[in-house]
Amino acid sequence: MHDALFQPITLGAIEAKNRILMAPLTRGRATSPGFVPNAMMATYYRQRASAGLIISEATGISVEGLGWPSAPGIWSDEQVEGWRAVTDAVHSEGGKIVLQLWHMGRIVHPDFLGGKPGVSASATTAPDHAHTPTGRQPHQQARALETSEIARVIADYRHAAENAKKAGFDGVQLHGANGYLVDQFLRETTNLRTDEYGGSPENRVRFLREALEALIDVWGADRVSVRLSPNGETQGADDSDPAALFGAAARVIEELGVGFLELRQPGPEGTFGRTDVPKQDPVIRKIYTGPLVLNSDYSAEEGAADIESGRADAISYGRPFISNPDLPDRIAKGAEWAPNTNVPKSWYLPGAEGYIDYPALNQQ
Repeated sequence: MHDALFQPITLGAIEAKNRILMAPLTRGRATSPGFVPNAMMATYYRQRASAGLIISEATGISVEGLGWPSAPGIWSDEQVEGWRAVTDAVHSEGGKIVLQLWHMGRIVHPDFLGGKPGVSASATTAPDHAHTPTGRQPHQQARALETSEIARVIADYRHAAENAKKAGFDGVQLHGANGYLVDQFLRETTNLRTDEYGGSPENRVRFLREALEALIDVWGADRVSVRLSPNGETQGADDSDPAALFGAAARVIEELGVGFLELRQPGPEGTFGRTDVPKQDPVIRKIYTGPLVLNSDYSAEEGAADIESGRADAISYGRPFISNPDLPDRIAKGAEWAPNTNVPKSWYLPGAEGYIDYPALNQQ
């Protein structure tokens, strides 16, 4: 019934054993201070190694770019060693894992930066509130990155990619979605620049291109991927012509030949973000010829159907993997999926140490 999900797939240089990918999920479990991956995280990822490919939780590329309590980073030697235990655990179970590289931009509250403002494409303020070590606080206005500073941020992406290689990952993914820094450069509501990084869609995708080029210099294009969220507003980042904007982004990604492209496209009833804006994957599909991974609130039936129709090449599942570490096996058997919270012991993997979840931090 779901055979399409269980066909192997080549994602650039990565051979995935099935088309059930694990989407990046913000977990907030790293050891602080230091934002260091730990043994609990190694257990968590090892338990989910039956996914065709794990895309790690979003991971900060620098102190400047990380503003989520107890999220992991990848800028220090200690973080590299912590992640090495994670990749070793996944590989020991026959799994594969790539690291999602994250700069949160204006979403970083000054409390994470010694009182200094976060940075963004322009001096704007995100809506709603930030999660900080002392609780929720209103977002503060970010400062615009000077044109001369952008090379420094791109260098941070390069350094993070180098550290990901040292940590034993199978590749990296650029987080270009959900209203974070790359997305802030892409969208017209958050990019008010008048230099070569602002204005037309072709200018606004320049930062995306330069970040991807830095990652490709380290890994090669076939081990680099990117995640975009091409329909609707996210954390105050929006655009009046998403087809033109994300068409321009797709052309960059096609020209660079990345391993795969993942799109987060929530529907009207999405569990993390809701939108009535039409999905942009048909536009992107006409431009980008590589493997396309679709994400957000899929059932097994819907995932198999989109692969069979050619709309997607693989599906990334987020929330279902939280409480179903053996999700591919459950789909294969037609078994019920456990709920995301209040997981009974009967759902634990045999012989596993168990797993802990923080429902308030569950994000897809």
